[in-house]
Amino acid sequence: MARISGIELNDNLRIDYALTRIKGIGWALSKQIIKALGFEMSTRIKDLSAEDLNKITNKVEENPTEGDLLRRVRSNIARLQAIGSYRGIRHTKGLPTRGQRTKTNARTKRGKRKTVGAFKKEALAKQAQAKKDTK
Repeated sequence: MARISGIELNDNLRIDYALTRIKGIGWALSKQIIKALGFEMSTRIKDLSAEDLNKITNKVEENPTEGDLLRRVRSNIARLQAIGSYRGIRHTKGLPTRGQRTKTNARTKRGKRKTVGAFKKEALAKQAQAKKDTK
């Protein structure tokens, strides 16, 4: 198993797919790295030499990945919250920040549905029944 950016990559995976297992590297960047180093897309991790892995590791480290990327994103969100921007306030409240509608959707952000005011009729019926029972 090869280790790149602190991630163990399975030896049986193709290098283009294996690189996407690293947080911060998608398909486009993976293919760009492989082309820049001159490897075949169909090459498996187990077929690479230690020197090849070092080349890939050095190329991957040019971009923010894993912990560096997470710290950068967290600091950007903290900055938005500190300056009190609209997006920062939305992040603080746990609501969508990019203009999506929230009246009918956004259940994953807003949580489980809470029914408000729908049981008034039932509650009045119970009170009326309780009054009849006490008489």
